[in-house]
Amino acid sequence: MTSPTPTSLLIMTMSYALPILIAVAFLTLVERKILSYMQARKGTNIVGPLVLLQPMPEGVKYFIKEPFGPSTSSPFFFMMTPFLALILSSHYWIPLPLPFPLADLNLGFLFLLAMSSLTVYSLLWSGWASNSKYALIGALRAVAQTISYEVTLAIILLSTIMLSGSYTLSTLAITQEPIYLIFSSWPLAMMWYISTLAETTRAPFDLTEGESELVSGFNVEYAAGPFALFFLAEYANIMLMNTLTTILFLNPSFLSPSPELFPIALATKTLLLSSSFLWVRASYPRFRYDQLMHLLWKNFLPLTLALCLWHTSMPISYAGLPPA
Repeated sequence: MTSPTPTSLLIMTMSYALPILIAVAFLTLVERKILSYMQARKGTNIVGPLVLLQPMPEGVKYFIKEPFGPSTSSPFFFMMTPFLALILSSHYWIPLPLPFPLADLNLGFLFLLAMSSLTVYSLLWSGWASNSKYALIGALRAVAQTISYEVTLAIILLSTIMLSGSYTLSTLAITQEPIYLIFSSWPLAMMWYISTLAETTRAPFDLTEGESELVSGFNVEYAAGPFALFFLAEYANIMLMNTLTTILFLNPSFLSPSPELFPIALATKTLLLSSSFLWVRASYPRFRYDQLMHLLWKNFLPLTLALCLWHTSMPISYAGLPPA
């Protein structure tokens, strides 16, 4: 078997990256339209038929504006951090079966955990490199929130590993053939969904960018293109978390009798979950920071640990797989 050439690797990578970036661009449009309908206003209604071309001029506007930053900032880290955030958000997708992964990793779960821990560096470096006390305080808040909820996400992932009996993501479709994991492990699914809201810093957990409380947090000194890269990375993480939720708990192979229909079923469920993120944003007020931490350390952490220990003692045949 011949190894792939650099050209074929580039084509495969772009075939994954470009649809993600296009989906992120249109997710911003979907968010603005859904929020406008929920708030009884029109929202965007100018550019293109059915406003489908609206993301294009907005993206061009961001990248043709003059980028500027504090004169006392660290130039290298200040400019490289937005690229780091976008690159990390793109690398998350490598082990996901869509329906086939870009790299068939035997330890796909561990890869996701390792990549999620690297996201903290993009947040911390952006605040530190800005050389601004407001940006640094916002970065520390963002890092504390991200690291805290990664603990819950990691324990829930460990529980799903116990149920599926494998570290690969593709086995989850086989695991959910008898029953969805959202029905057999609904407390895990509930805590996973809430933790993904906090991990992606979405309302009501958008305390890293609380405009009414902070000066926009860690990215306060960014403008134009670098700010747009942070924006793209945030929405790419939203799409990723909802795709991962579908794979973990909603059986992406359901409603797709043939492999050709698998991406359609997966994309439909991901879009519905993303719309629920927007619904939550339009419905709930922002938490206080102490409430956010209390929810994790006093409620989610003990419960997820107890469920993880319970799943550890269960036979693997419960998940639909033959016993080891």
